[in-house]
Amino acid sequence: MTHPSPASAASPVVLDVWCELQCPDCRTALDDLAALRERYGDALVIQLRHFPLEKHKHALAAAQAYEEAFAQGAAWPYAEAVLARVEELDRRGEEALVDVARELGLDADEVDTALIDGRHLLLVDSDQAEGRAIGVKGTPTYVVGGELIDASKSQEGVLPRLQSLLDPLITTEAP
Repeated sequence: MTHPSPASAASPVVLDVWCELQCPDCRTALDDLAALRERYGDALVIQLRHFPLEKHKHALAAAQAYEEAFAQGAAWPYAEAVLARVEELDRRGEEALVDVARELGLDADEVDTALIDGRHLLLVDSDQAEGRAIGVKGTPTYVVGGELIDASKSQEGVLPRLQSLLDPLITTEAP
């Protein structure tokens, strides 16, 4: 899934985050992503890529609901809200996904319909296939500057490692 990057930075660097919205480790990774946003601002585009894991039975639906939230202009707020409710998603499934959309002021009926008609399934499947092709095995996994960082087993040291890869790619000097 490649969505257009914002034009706010001259040539932003893209950090792909292979994630799934039922993954507690991806929820924990949100702190690192917030730190990266704070450090690099518009010079960094953080792009969520889908990698639903079989062990999480609602991950595929969550990825599709995310894509509908993206279409409605609320991708990251939706992802963060769903990740904050991983346990509820475990219990309530698609109903929880629709509730999150409603709480964010999205068209919850459209999110529900998207889950039924599968309109975003090709995007999700494409991401997952690309992830497998480049060696993604779990979530979260990061790709920046052609380097893959698998944080699915441990997130210890991931933020400094990402910064060491991003610093040479991003000039943080004011214009």
